[in-house]
Amino acid sequence: MSDARHIPVLLAEVLDALDVAPGKTFIDGTFGAGGYTRAILERGGEVLALDRDPTAIAAGQRLVAEAQGRLKLVETRFSQMEQAAAGEKFDGIALDIGVSSMQFDEAERGFSFRFDGPLDMRMSRAGRSAADLVNELEETDLANLIYLYGEEHGSRRVARFICQARQEAPILTTLRLAQIVAKAIPARPQDIHPATKTFQALRIAVNAELDELSQALEASERVLKPGGRLAIVTFHSLEDRIVKKFFAERSGRGRAASRLLPGEVAPPEPTFTLRPPQPVAASDAEARKNPRARSAKLRWAEKLPSPAEEK
Repeated sequence: MSDARHIPVLLAEVLDALDVAPGKTFIDGTFGAGGYTRAILERGGEVLALDRDPTAIAAGQRLVAEAQGRLKLVETRFSQMEQAAAGEKFDGIALDIGVSSMQFDEAERGFSFRFDGPLDMRMSRAGRSAADLVNELEETDLANLIYLYGEEHGSRRVARFICQARQEAPILTTLRLAQIVAKAIPARPQDIHPATKTFQALRIAVNAELDELSQALEASERVLKPGGRLAIVTFHSLEDRIVKKFFAERSGRGRAASRLLPGEVAPPEPTFTLRPPQPVAASDAEARKNPRARSAKLRWAEKLPSPAEEK
């Protein structure tokens, strides 16, 4: 098993962005294998860690015991951080968006076509699985899903091949789906695997990842103290665009009263300020050591005293 699963991406950069120090309180919204949380604890911080995956929660109990009261681990979605915070305000929030290496390495979770396993992809082990979507969606809906969430330009051809194959037998395993997609989109040796984008699309749809991210960004605005930091690591353009847009909107609002047109209402004051340069990418050394870091981007901002938008 690769050591990469134990290495949190952009760890030093995230810790610096959060300004971790003894006595400060943090939310790790994507606990996973506990990499960010452990590093924050080692620097003297206190952590409310969240994860929707019951396997991660169970595995994290040892770290809870070691932390001796400085770590609370809650099974919930990071979009629900405000409820988990229960009125408390925090000095920093860290979010590592996407699937952890731990989940990719477990064939039974169905996230990866590197191993043959059930076509599942559910982080919380509840709700509709990837197999449900692949076998039940109409061809047009399936094609749209693969194009929207996977940015797969051959989505219509992929959907057609999937629908033809499922008429012979239900598509229930990762290997069978990967083989079907590979037939639909033959790849050259230097290309990524043809099924990469389709698997990404199904995972995002199954876990409502983009909606979760948008809700978490809005919740963070209400949970952070003035001066608190929000640090987010993303791994593909769909996530990064959401984060970039949120920070741009929340840091660029406000307009001088003298420049308003008659009857025009001033927009809310900015709630975040950005610290350039952004985004922050992994160093060449980290990318060589941990392949997961190659596509990672860190964006972060500091909370201003202005009140958050109301729900």
